Amino acid sequence: MTPKHLGQTSSLPASPDEAVLDYVPNPRPGRAYLVRFAAPEFTSLCPVTGQPDFAHLVIDYVPGETIVESKSLKLFLSSFRNHAAFHEDCTVGIGERLVAEMKPQWLRIGGYWYPRGGIPIDVFWQSGAPPEGLWLPDQGVAAYRGRG
Repeated sequence: MTPKHLGQTSSLPASPDEAVLDYVPNPRPGRAYLVRFAAPEFTSLCPVTGQPDFAHLVIDYVPGETIVESKSLKLFLSSFRNHAAFHEDCTVGIGERLVAEMKPQWLRIGGYWYPRGGIPIDVFWQSGAPPEGLWLPDQGVAAYRGRG
């Protein structure tokens, strides 16, 4: 498992399908601990209008045999910048791809999307029940309040 991106010059993938996620061995195998990635400036495109959509993504997971390498994750998430998909497809698709490739013990993703047409849309997905005894903090993203 030699990472493709870590320590290398990497260009932004043209699409999520072209993005390569790197995984490295879990440094603490056999332990149920939580890893959190927050992407407060995630962007994609509306598949109808082509206008940009913005979200604050929070990905929580309990590693299995591997962990996702953060540079490759950043490149993967950035590849959505020119990808046209609904909020639900982006959010759930990211979670499903990580689960399919990394095979964590558990994963959840919260997509806190900024308003489109005056309505914020939040999308949540998880792979199943979290491991018993896991410290599972709140994702820490407040509900959208506008200027109030």
